[in-house]
Amino acid sequence: MKSKAALVLMCVLAAALAESYSDKYDNIDLQEIADNDRLLDAYANCLLEKGKCSPEGKELKGHMKDAIETGCEKCTDAQKKGTNFMIDHLIRKKPEIWNQLANKYDPTGKWRKVYEDRAKEHGIVIPH
Repeated sequence: MKSKAALVLMCVLAAALAESYSDKYDNIDLQEIADNDRLLDAYANCLLEKGKCSPEGKELKGHMKDAIETGCEKCTDAQKKGTNFMIDHLIRKKPEIWNQLANKYDPTGKWRKVYEDRAKEHGIVIPH
């Protein structure tokens, strides 16, 4: 009986761990990307299907819709922090990219409002 309980517990733990995104790219320097228009545009073009994707861009693109719709619940702590940083940066400094991404990945605007309200709480003015 104990071995069955242990087996069930291990299966539940394995399933829970599988429900997280890979941390393979957690150490990417997002500040460097934010500060470099060429890099930022390349990532944006990847996500918008306007250009080629780097391996990390492809990974991001594969999880983008799910991450937006779940509030990044499968994200690692580094991914959550990075997501907040990049969304805030795009809203503040690159609203044209933010609008294109929001229109593509959140056509109803449901999640856009959530992220923009959070940005407002951090003192970021949303351009209209």
